[in-house]
Amino acid sequence: MKSVREPAPMAARAARAQRAMTVVLLSYSIAAAIPLTVTAQGTAADYARAEGLARRLDGLVVDDADAPVWLQNGDSFIYNKSVRDGHTFVLVDTTTLARSSPFDQSRIAATLSSQLNRPITALTLPFTTFSFVDGESAIEFVPRDRFGPPTDAVRWRCTLANYVCAVAPPRERTQRERRNYGGGLFGGLPRPDTLPHISPDGKQEAVIRNFNVYVRPVGSEHGVMLSTDGSEGNAYDQSSIAWSPDSRRIAAYRVRPGYRRMVHYVLSSPTDQLQPKDSTLYYNKPGDVLDVDHPVLFDLASHRQFVVDNSLFPNAYDVTALVWRRNSQAVTFEYNQRGHQAYRVIEINANTGTTRAVIDEESPTFFEYSAKKYRHDIDDGKEIIWMSERDGWNHLYLYDGVTGRVKNLITKGPWVVRGVDWIDEAKRQIWFAASGMYPGKDPYFIDHYRINFDGSGLTAITDADAMHTVNFSPDHKYYVDLWSRVDLPPVLQLRRSSDLKVIMNVEHADASALLATGWRPPEVFTAKGRDGETDIWGVIIRPTNFDPKKKYPVIENIYAGPQDSFVPKTFSTQASMQAQAELGFIVVQIDGMGTSNRSKAFHDVAWKDLADAGFPDRILWHKAVAAKYPYYDISRVGIYGTSAGGQSALGALLFHPEFYKAAVSAAGSHDNRMDKIWWNEQWMGWPIGPQYAASSNVDNAYRLQGKLLLVVGEMDPNVDPSTTMQVVNALIKAKKYFDLLVIPGAGHGSGGAYGELKRFDFFVHNLLGVEAPERNHGAASPVS
Repeated sequence: MKSVREPAPMAARAARAQRAMTVVLLSYSIAAAIPLTVTAQGTAADYARAEGLARRLDGLVVDDADAPVWLQNGDSFIYNKSVRDGHTFVLVDTTTLARSSPFDQSRIAATLSSQLNRPITALTLPFTTFSFVDGESAIEFVPRDRFGPPTDAVRWRCTLANYVCAVAPPRERTQRERRNYGGGLFGGLPRPDTLPHISPDGKQEAVIRNFNVYVRPVGSEHGVMLSTDGSEGNAYDQSSIAWSPDSRRIAAYRVRPGYRRMVHYVLSSPTDQLQPKDSTLYYNKPGDVLDVDHPVLFDLASHRQFVVDNSLFPNAYDVTALVWRRNSQAVTFEYNQRGHQAYRVIEINANTGTTRAVIDEESPTFFEYSAKKYRHDIDDGKEIIWMSERDGWNHLYLYDGVTGRVKNLITKGPWVVRGVDWIDEAKRQIWFAASGMYPGKDPYFIDHYRINFDGSGLTAITDADAMHTVNFSPDHKYYVDLWSRVDLPPVLQLRRSSDLKVIMNVEHADASALLATGWRPPEVFTAKGRDGETDIWGVIIRPTNFDPKKKYPVIENIYAGPQDSFVPKTFSTQASMQAQAELGFIVVQIDGMGTSNRSKAFHDVAWKDLADAGFPDRILWHKAVAAKYPYYDISRVGIYGTSAGGQSALGALLFHPEFYKAAVSAAGSHDNRMDKIWWNEQWMGWPIGPQYAASSNVDNAYRLQGKLLLVVGEMDPNVDPSTTMQVVNALIKAKKYFDLLVIPGAGHGSGGAYGELKRFDFFVHNLLGVEAPERNHGAASPVS
């Protein structure tokens, strides 16, 4: 592959900006290195700094811009940014480069203050994102408390002509929502679609009557039954109905229902009554029998029906919506095989009902359909751009859609495509995001590029050594580039697509007030992984009163889910981890093998072994830090995590007790057979086999060594709370001692503010050997 061309003029400006801010950060870091008076750790003063830290640090970085949103005219974009005492919205006109306000924030604030019955100012609007509706004559948003959940469960609408605000009317469901595939994630049963499907020519409509496909003229109750093979246990799905563009054919799925598993809940402390309430939630788990969706085609003129042979899709985990070619000669869908080792794009000939695999993707481990599946059809499917990890790295391929053969590999090399921004079919160019292209730099940093369909002309359109988020205008004439690092506050620039030049430096965040508090950015640290070759990346967070003469216990914040990478790469106060560090700890976060966004081999470590969680790499990383910094005490290492991180946190004590001594495990998916089907079968495989028991914290609970705090919300809709209680049961049977915190009414999470205090105290007691502050002194008023 040819070398990447970088746009030189903006590279120089960006480099100067980086150096200037880095000098500022380094100056504060040097000042922090001056030895402080040695004091104890876990003191009342430490708690005073830790508790409420997020609120104290909030707002200290000014001109911190969020990712912009373009207006449909393509000449303007809007973004939200921090200002002293709050935040504000800014509208930028790309033709004049003028800034203005998209609406009168004071009038919105006055109306909402009255409606929500609480003080709101122009700079404290309870939303940081909104959508223009009704031709930009009104805005819609969800009111939120900056430090809490939404203050209202529904969207609000404010009309900009008179600034009247009220609850927004419900929006019409999209076709995807109408079909509601995968309702068993943690939602209710799929709702039946009762709306007629009108033909493209507007003359006919299709519905399901008595479980079969029925077509009638629009507005009439009399029509024709196209099928007779539908029944109660094998009915046609109305939401799947797809008309051909010429209005002469219909495709639909006939569905044989699978097992409807229900998770049962007891709300112990409802707010509206004394007695508890019980409820159920539709929730598929690994191994469950799933719906079987069978495509059927109908020719309206001849009333002919094609029941499609399923040889190419015999065992579906899922199939996508039926989509017609523009010429009405074929319909396509995507087949995701149970176990996720085969994924096919299938085309059905509308004249014969025969099928062919346009693309047949197979993997000996897993095809990551949930994050790395990309398909773009060109010229009605004559060519297809497809994403695959088949050569060991995530790349783009150009397919001949007629023959089903690969024409050429578009991107190539030991780096990964992270997404496609847009495709210019006329110029046969792809604008895309990728990471890992530059040796020696952070392989997780996302940059953006342009490349030709034939793999030539690779050009970088971003240049700063940072994490980039790019948003193109609707006409693709411009793009805004928002970039930062953990040690570099955000920069927002407007660029022109034709020559990649910066035409406006929109914002450059100022973190001087934050740095003045003693806060320091995390240190980025790398060490070799288990193979002795691969770099493992993480960050180190120290307390603001850090003293290198002391010894600091280490606490690892873990989330090792294979669906992504999780070590922070952009600028943030990291308030939660910083608060934990303030109590006298060093807090770290690491991406070990088994997480995503590196090579396929790196990712495949998770295959059928979620218990691995990258621990061999994590432990080596810790040891490398300790070798460099004598104050990094790896004889006292704690770990905490939530959800999959909760599974890993407990797993650290079960499978690596020689290194980890204490763990806080919240909302853990402790047994992958008990958790949601899509996430767990993706990584652990299907059918259910011995690998599930090998990774189970329930089956391995007898191994527990060290100190453990389990946290669970009794109403968790994401991870079945029973999986935590099964761990509890196994620990009791094994005569193991542990702590358990059950949060009444709580959903998925780490226990909120109370859970955070319990985590603080748990690690202070078990790693510092200090008693936490007495919290039960005095009398408090009961909460009604």
